[in-house]
Amino acid sequence: MTSESRPEHSGAERPPSTSPEQPGLFGSEETAAAGYQPLAARLRPARLEDYAGQTHILGPGKPLRQAIENKQLHSMILWGPPGVGKTTLARIAAEAAEAHFLQLSAVLSGVKEIREAIAQARQHKRAGRDTVLFVDEVHRFNKSQQDAFLPHVEDGTVIFIGATTENPSFELNSALLSRSRVYKLRSLQSGDLEAVLVRGLAALGDSIAADPGCLALIAAHADGDARRALNLLELAADLADEGHITAGTMDEVLQASLRRFDKGGDLFYDQISALHKAVRGSSPDAALYWLCRMLDGGCDPLYIARRAVRMASEDIGNADPRALSITLEAWQVQERLGSPEGELAIAQAIVYLACAAKSNAVYSAFKAAMADVREGGSEEVPLHLRNAPTRLMKEMEHGAGYRYAHDEEGGYAAGENYFPESLRERRYYHPVERGLEQKIRDKLEYLRTRDKNSTIRRYD
Repeated sequence: MTSESRPEHSGAERPPSTSPEQPGLFGSEETAAAGYQPLAARLRPARLEDYAGQTHILGPGKPLRQAIENKQLHSMILWGPPGVGKTTLARIAAEAAEAHFLQLSAVLSGVKEIREAIAQARQHKRAGRDTVLFVDEVHRFNKSQQDAFLPHVEDGTVIFIGATTENPSFELNSALLSRSRVYKLRSLQSGDLEAVLVRGLAALGDSIAADPGCLALIAAHADGDARRALNLLELAADLADEGHITAGTMDEVLQASLRRFDKGGDLFYDQISALHKAVRGSSPDAALYWLCRMLDGGCDPLYIARRAVRMASEDIGNADPRALSITLEAWQVQERLGSPEGELAIAQAIVYLACAAKSNAVYSAFKAAMADVREGGSEEVPLHLRNAPTRLMKEMEHGAGYRYAHDEEGGYAAGENYFPESLRERRYYHPVERGLEQKIRDKLEYLRTRDKNSTIRRYD
């Protein structure tokens, strides 16, 4: 149920209050009695029933949920964007298993802290209690630091849970990965975030109310991040006039809000991948959307310009050779003029690429030729193709029998071979029947027909 569908009081959006005995989203309200805590910390869920989202791994019957409920925890890597509940899930799992919970941050911790944590875990092990060792941002540990966990995971001293926003395949040691299961957490959906915000509004007390639509607006701007959603709600409550959050309050809160964009992480590569695939799929509108997402998030326009040059060669090639020139010119505009002229030129190039005829024939041919070169031996250059600048080289028949194409009919030496003898029948380039390549295809077929009919054929 969305917040707008709940009963309203005096025109304000008001969820039912949380009783002292009822756990909040991130814990009980008694936690706040010890002093101020951010709303996100006060409402950290303490049990799976209050945990928002991630039903693909925590729904009824799912293996991770069964492991938690049956107190049969295993080492795992929780991989997902910020604010989706990685730390919270680790705490819930440890609490359900009645295990001791230790937390390290890879940003603040080193080998010394790892050793101290292992020492504590051994003490609890001797007392018959398991220890969950949670490492936040585990991808920031170097190889030797990651290796330090391995023997203690293997002998059961700790149940290792690592949290990362980066792809574990690239950032974590294969040895650590092989001893852990990887669970991919997803950004929270708007409905999940609104449910979180309804609880958050209740936790702020009866003195704060919100107009219909305000919570949905916060959910939209939170970009899948529950922590960010609650922080925005708390800020809105602080700025609310007489405890009433209005559309005007939200304009003030959200004016500096930015969409999530991690210049060095998976989201970065996911978005450039989406842009490239939209261009390849001839969707100018989707390509523009991903271009704007990246620019809005702070991506260097020169990086996008460089990737556009790659798209022009890889996905368009000789079907429309103008694409390469247009992308290079857009790159120059960005270098010479900067923003906003450069960004508009890049947008023009991206739209052109998306609308242009597509061919990966050159890209495929290049890869195939490179594979032959790398896998084959050092083939000799045929004598007739060798240079002969000296008398000795001429005496050794370098260049002997070479046919000068301009002197042949139609400027083409029909039947001539330009490969090493062992590769003379090899074909790499197969033009498609689109754009300019259709004409290239027709010409190559004509030339091959002339080769076939020629009475002069090298190596016959």
